[in-house]
Amino acid sequence: MDVSYLRQQSGVAAMTVIIGFEGSANKIGIGIIRDGEVLSNPRRTYITPPGQGFMPSDTARHHRAVILTVLKEALEEAGLKPADIDGVAYTKGPGMGAPLVTVALVARTVAQLWGKPLLGVNHCVGHIEMGRLITKANNPTVLYVSGGNTQVIAYSERRYRIFGETIDIAVGNCLDRFARVIKVKSKISNDPSPGYNIEQMAKKGTQYVELPYTVKGMDVSFSGILSYIEEAAHKMLSSDQCTAEDLCFSLQETVFSMLVEITERAMAHCGSQEVLIVGGVGCNLRLQEMMGVMCKERGAKLFATDERFCIDNGAMIAQAGWEMFRSGQVTKLEDSWITQRYRTDEVEVTWRD
Repeated sequence: MDVSYLRQQSGVAAMTVIIGFEGSANKIGIGIIRDGEVLSNPRRTYITPPGQGFMPSDTARHHRAVILTVLKEALEEAGLKPADIDGVAYTKGPGMGAPLVTVALVARTVAQLWGKPLLGVNHCVGHIEMGRLITKANNPTVLYVSGGNTQVIAYSERRYRIFGETIDIAVGNCLDRFARVIKVKSKISNDPSPGYNIEQMAKKGTQYVELPYTVKGMDVSFSGILSYIEEAAHKMLSSDQCTAEDLCFSLQETVFSMLVEITERAMAHCGSQEVLIVGGVGCNLRLQEMMGVMCKERGAKLFATDERFCIDNGAMIAQAGWEMFRSGQVTKLEDSWITQRYRTDEVEVTWRD
């Protein structure tokens, strides 16, 4: 496929419209971007009963059931037809295998039916580019926190470099599993997400319970916190040493302090005066508050978004695809597989100096 021809036909100097398909976890979203403007961004969430996680096969089944409805909504909300689309972006990875394959299959089919180029997007890069677009952050140190990823990232020489990350589970996964292991009268709901409900409970906590704090250089570890809670929480709750709200409060204070510490260290190393928080956990107002205090002390600026763009969505994939398309980077059909372990720093960022 002749990329230069495509760019001439769509008019790089004119408006470029990209549709993005996201489905790497329990969210299925399809968004449309036109030169930095979000035209539509509908999504659906697969929600399991309290105390249960979401399995790949069940999640993929959910995505298959609703994806065409979401596609129709995205086009109608944007007021566009397939002929108006210049490219089809999809999440190549990282993520859960079965949901990724489901969405990639639909995106490939749509691209062929519409005669449009494909754009395989790194999920993490999608979060970063959406955050940069919405907040107008220039060259921030990025804290990427979600159910499947925890990384501190900074841009250098056409790559998003990973300065620190979790060595075991992601912070979002830690919150989700905490919601399942804590023994309370009624299990913490997965609607809209365990992390959101933990955040609300934490606001009622008054006592800080010391939990394992594990920072190793630029990396963090969260599995020890879960092991400790599994052992100690029941005893503390049954003996009235603390409440479930106290544990939620303590968990947030501990894990968010770890994240602020490694973010500040990365800022110092890079000489950065901006922090951008992206990913689903980035919606947490307490995390934003704690990071804001650190930034204020350093004379730096904090950038964050709300649940429309923090939580997995199609527009973020469209935005990263828009950047790829405009820089002449497209994905051949034979290369449009999915990559479950697709590292942020594997992507050549051809659209930044």
